[in-house]
Amino acid sequence: MPDPIRILIVDDHAIVREGLRLIFETVEDIEVVGEAADGAEGLALVDSLNPDVVLMDLRMPGMDGLTAIQHLHKDHPNLAVIILSTYNEDEMMLKGLKAGARGYLLKDTEREPLFNTIRAAARGETLLSPEIMGRVISQAGKVSQLKNSSEDISLTEREMEVLTGVSEGKTSKEIAYTLGITERTIKAHLTSIYQKLGVDSRAAAIAESAKRGWL
Repeated sequence: MPDPIRILIVDDHAIVREGLRLIFETVEDIEVVGEAADGAEGLALVDSLNPDVVLMDLRMPGMDGLTAIQHLHKDHPNLAVIILSTYNEDEMMLKGLKAGARGYLLKDTEREPLFNTIRAAARGETLLSPEIMGRVISQAGKVSQLKNSSEDISLTEREMEVLTGVSEGKTSKEIAYTLGITERTIKAHLTSIYQKLGVDSRAAAIAESAKRGWL
């Protein structure tokens, strides 16, 4: 059996951390290796515990989650960070995804979507529910403006098909099967998409594409 996914929970509410720990104890493939009450403590524990996935609250005293995500994305670019927050933080959610988070979960998320999002993040994928995708697109339209025409970019038809698959939460393998091409080709298209958008993750690509009105 593969090693369990190592989780670090960063949230200033002890009851939230305890509740999540109890939930994760019900599955064999996810293990909580540490807890932190703010972003700074979370950064220190990442260095010492080397988790696979970090569940990160956004609003915390001291160093907030957004600042911590930015530090983690710079210092640990391959580390999967999932935002864990409340329903009324759409602008912070968008900023977090663009900063490098691989997913976004509400604190009242059901167990299976919680597990599936963590598993996807650990694989290097991004899994956003239709509800969250709708909020990303809506918030992008509210708070962002397109760059001027001299900076406009465009994706090829195939790249748009790949991007649409990503926005639907599909893995590279699933997108490849749907389009009838290889998984390696999907990864090449993703690299091209990232370069054009100036991003380096699926979630950031979704957020930027939503801002541009492509999704």
